[in-house]
Amino acid sequence: MQKPQDLSVIKQPVLVVNGDSDKMVPSSNTTELKNRIPNSEIIIYKDAGHGGIFQYNEEFVKSALKFLEQ
Repeated sequence: MQKPQDLSVIKQPVLVVNGDSDKMVPSSNTTELKNRIPNSEIIIYKDAGHGGIFQYNEEFVKSALKFLEQ
């Protein structure tokens, strides 16, 4: 098994997004990813699956644009 990559080398801001009902990428993995990348933010949409950004498209676009303005 491969050792986890050192994500602390990522210097640019990262927006990590997922749905809390995602069967492909569990929320625990999303939270771990956020915790391993410095200067990252997380959004987890309630009752959303793997396509949470489409289920919550309007809210996601607003959040993504706000994130990109930073």
